Amino acid sequence: MREKGKLFVVGFGPGDFKHITQRAVEAIQESDLVIGYKTYVELIEHFLGEQTVVSTGMTEEVSRAQEAVKQAESGKKVAVISSGDAGVYGMAGLIYEVLIEKGWKEATGVEVEIVPGISAINSCASLLGAPVMHDSCTISLSDHLTPWELIAKRVEAAAQADFVIALYNPRSGRRTRQIIETQKILLQYRSPETPVGLVKSAYRDRQSIVITSLAEMLNHDIGMLTTVIIGNSSTFLYDNLMITPRGYQRKYTLNDEQQPLKPHQRLQKEAEPWALDQEGSHTTNDGAVGVLTKAPVKKQTSLDMARKALAIVSGQEISMPAPIVQQKIESLFELAVSPGVANKEFTSKQMITLAEVVGEKGRMEYTPNHKIVLKIPTSEPETITSQLQEAGFLLSPVGDVLSIKACDFCDGEKAEPIPYADELQRILGGRLMPKELNIGFNGCGMACYRAVMEDIGIVFRKGKFDLFLGAKPVGRTAHPGQPVAEGIEPEALVGIITNIVEEYKENAHPNERLFKYFKRVKQIQGYPYRDITPVIEIEPAPCGD
Repeated sequence: MREKGKLFVVGFGPGDFKHITQRAVEAIQESDLVIGYKTYVELIEHFLGEQTVVSTGMTEEVSRAQEAVKQAESGKKVAVISSGDAGVYGMAGLIYEVLIEKGWKEATGVEVEIVPGISAINSCASLLGAPVMHDSCTISLSDHLTPWELIAKRVEAAAQADFVIALYNPRSGRRTRQIIETQKILLQYRSPETPVGLVKSAYRDRQSIVITSLAEMLNHDIGMLTTVIIGNSSTFLYDNLMITPRGYQRKYTLNDEQQPLKPHQRLQKEAEPWALDQEGSHTTNDGAVGVLTKAPVKKQTSLDMARKALAIVSGQEISMPAPIVQQKIESLFELAVSPGVANKEFTSKQMITLAEVVGEKGRMEYTPNHKIVLKIPTSEPETITSQLQEAGFLLSPVGDVLSIKACDFCDGEKAEPIPYADELQRILGGRLMPKELNIGFNGCGMACYRAVMEDIGIVFRKGKFDLFLGAKPVGRTAHPGQPVAEGIEPEALVGIITNIVEEYKENAHPNERLFKYFKRVKQIQGYPYRDITPVIEIEPAPCGD
């Protein structure tokens, strides 16, 4: 009985020695026969030994797949090679199609192993910076197997959905118009300044990297060996690198010192006064940090002036096509609001404002920290922050940031320490931390707000402050913070807390809570750690396990 053969469908990545997987090398060297496009065979020839090699031209994929199946059915081990990943515009799907047409079944037919490789979108992205950190897609512009009308629809859909887009097979010697048409489609939905990366022959001897813009991309050499990566509405350039943030407006701010919102505003009309679709307007600052408003003025739009100029020159009215409108991307904006550090009372105006800004599509969640977390789909976060600030809300970021959690100071009857809580909020509130960090602030020795159960606990007692560090508020080994100082003079408090926070931020590991950091380093700002974690005896389970 003839031994069954095996098909390896191997993706070997960009083609250099360092970026091919060990399994891909093993599969190639284990095979009796290697089949591939001749350029690909040349890229992996240093891995070849005594194997028989069959190389064919660019458009002969079907014949390669048929020959590979035929040889495997004759009992040979066959490696079909593709650059990048064999399952991304590679040979994997075609091999299966040929097998299925011949009635192949996994249980009884030749064995098939798909060996993954690094696809072009990944290898090229690594050379450009970090452009594929958010949702992305790949589109081949080759209409050899797919009608151009369908490709164009896919490009438009991806542009509308604000995907980061990787274009494969963008241009060949005879196929030149597709990349031009693609640019036209994208410019209907994206700023001309959208970052674009052009990577040719990634990780090969003739590697070429160009970072340009959507408007200028066609001024550079683009061919079959080029992968084009087009950023989304939030992609930006820094030091000749393309960076796409992991989110859009999800966080109120990532700024350590101040909390003004700084979203990517490239596609807003006020940032593009030259655009032909601008309405007559001027931009004013309404006094809120980072918030811009537009006031209408009576003047012609640039589109009106262009039409009049053409009419004068030609002597007749010019019918202009509908202007291109750069879309605003609606994404999730997340922030926390409260009436204030010490104030716990919401006004009716504030409640109405919350309902208005959240609307039908947003969500709001009341938290144990006396804050309401808002999650609002919007393309204009600065408008939301302006409305909330006008209603008197204190705005805070969410996530791994520093939060001040204070009692209500008995409705102001014990107001003496309130200025110190407000000052801590002003200096430290919202700073980015290695892990969520909470400062609990109690206005009297009763400590009914449980400040001692926060990462940093502050209790005002007899005109001075007591300090607690390293609480673990949840879990079976939960415990309060260690009392590390008594009788801190009020004027010294803010400086002491600031130094503790700065040390933790500078030296803690990512995701390391303060109590773990305190235990690891044994002292913070001269305050020694004492192991007070309770030891819990766990009773044996009845089953004996």
